[in-house]
Amino acid sequence: MSSLNYHRKLTESGVKNYRPINMSRVLRRFFIFNFMLLVSATLLISAAKAAEIIGPQIRVHDRDIYITASLALDERNLQELRNGITKELRFHLSIYRVWKMWPDEFIYGRSFVRILTCDPVKTEYTATSNDGNTLVEKRFKSFDSMIKWALSFEDFKLTSIRDLDPGVYFVRVTAESRIRKLPPVLGYFMVFLPENEFKVRSDSAFITVGSGK
Repeated sequence: MSSLNYHRKLTESGVKNYRPINMSRVLRRFFIFNFMLLVSATLLISAAKAAEIIGPQIRVHDRDIYITASLALDERNLQELRNGITKELRFHLSIYRVWKMWPDEFIYGRSFVRILTCDPVKTEYTATSNDGNTLVEKRFKSFDSMIKWALSFEDFKLTSIRDLDPGVYFVRVTAESRIRKLPPVLGYFMVFLPENEFKVRSDSAFITVGSGK
């Protein structure tokens, strides 16, 4: 029995407001749903491998705490930067106190927003760093020199142990990346590129202040 005759028979038997199922629409929604699941899974896997924090290492000098850490990006992220995708990196440098019976306690932290911009046509490389109080903008002659400056903290003074109670502490470095601006041509095709690319963190070794209660 054809779908037209089936519809006519249902109408004659008193079934009102009957609408035949549009199988093409159902299949289209099914494929779109599964495609989105596949894209989401792919993005999650790529985000997990997108970056790695090297360190942090702690050095105490004259009762001040200095840290050294850097962010290593994978080749995909580096190539996107070279192609002109402006990215925003957020760094959080935090010190936590360790408790035996309680969760680690956040004590103090500094945050930095660093924006990296490349012009592949003019071969210009610009990076800014903003900690909420001071904005620093630098121009570089090479891509590598920009990456080295923007993705690392070398012997950075975080805080003084004079401000800490006796106890055990560690430093946590968190980095997250956001795509700031897509080039006009790429914007039409990279519709599934996430706004937040990755978020990674790494903890230092413990340090003891005072008696270490």
